[in-house]
Amino acid sequence: VAAPLTVSGTRTDGLRDAALSWHIPPPVGVMRGLRLCMDAGRTAPPAMKVAREVMRTNPRIGAVDALLLSTNVLNAARDNGLPPQFLAATLLQESAFDPAAVSSAGAVGIAQFTVPTALEYGVDPWEPRSAIGGAARLLAAYVGGYRERKDEDPYAPALAAYNAGPAAVTRYHGVPPYAETREDIVDVRDRWSRMVGR
Repeated sequence: VAAPLTVSGTRTDGLRDAALSWHIPPPVGVMRGLRLCMDAGRTAPPAMKVAREVMRTNPRIGAVDALLLSTNVLNAARDNGLPPQFLAATLLQESAFDPAAVSSAGAVGIAQFTVPTALEYGVDPWEPRSAIGGAARLLAAYVGGYRERKDEDPYAPALAAYNAGPAAVTRYHGVPPYAETREDIVDVRDRWSRMVGR
């Protein structure tokens, strides 16, 4: 156990704990009377809009962490040719941006990768930046593959493949008739439109 840090006679245990945690710097909720991210208006930059939705969905995530995560999402989306709010909405739906999330099916982390999929994509599913980048690559591959179908919006089957697997999308020639998958698509689209519109 490390001895408490002392600066000018003041113990700084919290600073040491923040430095050792994944969310560096520590969360800041209010600055000069404003709630960071939450009070941003319609003209806020995309990172701020995504951060606001992250904080609304998962109140355990502070403003600074939400901004760091949203910046990672925007960069990963742009690097992979995805609409940033689409990737953010998918991750919000999957885990509410909880890096410790575990589903009943064994999917883990922010992007809810199963172990085989994480290995296939070279992703550490527990590490937020790695998981966000992996989710962006996977979704971009799905969207690109389904974009070739002229009669269909590529985002719905991409979300279905992310949720139920690409084999199910192939078997049903589009979105499978699974209630969970169809609800998931509706919820992601709702989150996506909120981030674009606000």
